[in-house]
Amino acid sequence: MKQNNKWKYQGDSRYEKVYEKMQLLGIQDVTTDRQHKNGTITWELPIKNWNSGKTNIEVASFSTGYVRNNNSGYSNYQLNKRREGEPEYFKLSNGDYRKFETRTCKLIPIEIDRLEYLISYCLKNYYIKNANQVPNGDFVPKWKYENDIRNAVVENTTPEVKVIVNGHRYNVI
Repeated sequence: MKQNNKWKYQGDSRYEKVYEKMQLLGIQDVTTDRQHKNGTITWELPIKNWNSGKTNIEVASFSTGYVRNNNSGYSNYQLNKRREGEPEYFKLSNGDYRKFETRTCKLIPIEIDRLEYLISYCLKNYYIKNANQVPNGDFVPKWKYENDIRNAVVENTTPEVKVIVNGHRYNVI
């Protein structure tokens, strides 16, 4: 059974803005009761998952501070920004030390910050980069898109939508 989180998006201006963007982008909250109890919020985007082509992309915000793609094969990969971790030193058998460095995810501890980050990430990486896909998941070849634009210019009806994400302006059609 799906949990309805609509109440969560009301009463706080930041949550209301996130909900407004979700509505504009056609994003659905598909959080299950179990996920809700665990502090997870799951969204389904109106874009087909490129791995399967059958299901829509799902992303989730976890109370642990992670944001992840929820349906990409064997593991849900993290969408958090990455940063250099603290170096670790291991003693070798000859008495020398080996330095070991890793990259870790930058956790986002506050839920509304995770949701705002998730909206920005999805807009940039799924909507803008996949601008040649339509909501039902059909692929629109570049030549067809260019023909439609040429015809629209001839008719003087070129659609124009501008979106600003983290200070960068994108033209979306």
